[in-house]
Amino acid sequence: MKANRATVLTFAEKCKNILASNWQGHLNTIKADAKGSKEDIYTSKVKYILRKGKPYIWVPEKELHNVFCVFFLLLILLQNMIIDERGSFSVTTPYPGPLASLLRSIKTLPARVAMTGDVVPHKDEKSAAESLREIILSEQNAISDFSYTVSGVLSSSNIHDTSRSENLKTLLEGDEQYMIYKFNPRSCVFVDGNGSTHEVDFEDMNSSKVDRLAPLSAKIIDGINQSEARRRALMLFCLMYLNANAKDAYMLSIDRKGFNVLGKVSGPASKDGPGYQWKEYRFSLKEEARDVETFCRQLVEMEEEAVKQISSCSGLG
Repeated sequence: MKANRATVLTFAEKCKNILASNWQGHLNTIKADAKGSKEDIYTSKVKYILRKGKPYIWVPEKELHNVFCVFFLLLILLQNMIIDERGSFSVTTPYPGPLASLLRSIKTLPARVAMTGDVVPHKDEKSAAESLREIILSEQNAISDFSYTVSGVLSSSNIHDTSRSENLKTLLEGDEQYMIYKFNPRSCVFVDGNGSTHEVDFEDMNSSKVDRLAPLSAKIIDGINQSEARRRALMLFCLMYLNANAKDAYMLSIDRKGFNVLGKVSGPASKDGPGYQWKEYRFSLKEEARDVETFCRQLVEMEEEAVKQISSCSGLG
């Protein structure tokens, strides 16, 4: 399905949603000493929250990032030569559960946002911890208030792999000690599933709003992909709406305007017989989903409509 501008998000909006939907990313920092930058890069997976549009990153004390960043700060305080404080931070769109296995098998990477900027120690750890608690409590309250429709979609999801609040709680409840950094971005790039890069203007990023369903998108995606019935519904979507006869299907990503599905369809034949390939399809919602409730309600309505159409075509309706 070829989507026009009215049915897809801008690259800035996609980046904003990815940052809001995940809770962990890859941080890269550059080793430095009194002689300057060594250009040696250290990479690790870290947890973060978004605060006023910027990532606040929790780095375990044992990580080498702390050596690089704190050494830089000490040299600045001593008015020594300016050492390289550059860093980069990348975050992928959530791909939990069976979706992760599928993407690995077809050697496809999920869409992601990559930023370069400065990694700055955050002095006010108390306020950062309060923001962290607010995010955790907000998600927990939202889940407890969901309707039967939303709960039905989320019921199959794996809480340990998809719950942002459960994963962030370890920062407060675990024994490990952390240092907190603010990541001040200088550049931002959106990388799509094909590996193509799209530079994003910061003015567009600042003016873009995060979808209200983004923080729970991992749970929604996994809830659908872990349910055989809902995956069959995705296959029906491909058939009824796009005339694509999918043998299997997985939810790939969601946003307020629609969702993307990976469908297994006929491909070039091989010496072993009929061939298959995974293709990405875009489905637009009838109305923008202002929240999780609206998205799940429309998804269920589409499922019911597809079942009615296929039953009618089979002469059963």
